[in-house]
Amino acid sequence: MKIIICYTSLLSLFYVFLSIRTLLKRRKLKISVGDNGNSEMLRAMRVHANFSEYVPLALFLIYLTLLQGASDFIIHFLMLTLFVGRISHAYGVSQTKENFFFRVSGMALTFTVLISSSSFLLFSAFKDS
Repeated sequence: MKIIICYTSLLSLFYVFLSIRTLLKRRKLKISVGDNGNSEMLRAMRVHANFSEYVPLALFLIYLTLLQGASDFIIHFLMLTLFVGRISHAYGVSQTKENFFFRVSGMALTFTVLISSSSFLLFSAFKDS
């Protein structure tokens, strides 16, 4: 459980960072709602939103994986993969002249977590029945 607590805390702090960065960008660009057609604002919004779209589901699946008896190694692997994936994605999408390597690798790592934990859970569910 401590593994999940530590990584979830780090992910939460990163989410707060993304939130503050988006708020500061709004202040700088004088955009109160939406992106006002500004690509820089849109990128900040999408990085923040994409994080909030994927991380809660991934954390829930990892937690269930822990409850199903996954080893500490598996939980570390899933949490570190998620953390690195989200940082990579955020960095990639934040760049105006985007290097798609970071965006694509970030999503690939995130999908690895979703697929791995879901597969573990499905296997566990059918193994027990």
